[in-house]
Amino acid sequence: MSARVLVAGIGNIFLGDDAFGVEVVRQLAHSAIPPDVKVGDFGIRSMDLAYALLEPWETVLLVDAVSRGGPPGTLYLLAPSLPDSATGFPQFDGHTMDPFKVLQFAAALGAPRHTMRLLGCEPETIPVESPGKSYLEMHDHLSEPVRRAVPQAVTRIKALLNEFLAAPALLTGGVA
Repeated sequence: MSARVLVAGIGNIFLGDDAFGVEVVRQLAHSAIPPDVKVGDFGIRSMDLAYALLEPWETVLLVDAVSRGGPPGTLYLLAPSLPDSATGFPQFDGHTMDPFKVLQFAAALGAPRHTMRLLGCEPETIPVESPGKSYLEMHDHLSEPVRRAVPQAVTRIKALLNEFLAAPALLTGGVA
């Protein structure tokens, strides 16, 4: 049986809490997951994720650090989607991944519409390059609140996968 669900961890392991998605899928990959689920560490490889979205997945679960103003370590389940159409191809930065640009690019390539979810974690630290401040000044480890959220995220993803694989219609509507 080919995989029906893609779980894609995204983020930069050298930029603090931005590594949340990568760490979650690393831990998820070392646990028991259903055979029709593919777990992938996409890191900052925007093009790889865009091309992976061309596959006929039933569901795509993105895992990433997401700033929404909550306390660090807060988990969010969001429902992004491929745009109906994309005008042109967005530019990618080789040092970051903007999931929405990836979705635009995938749509421009003709990706099928998937049921999508984004499991995000509120970061404590997300480095930003600015005048006088370099990425190199940032740390390469998760903050304590985000590190504590990783096993919670793994548990939540497993529950979502079990629900979806048992009854795919559960994820086609609103956010769980």
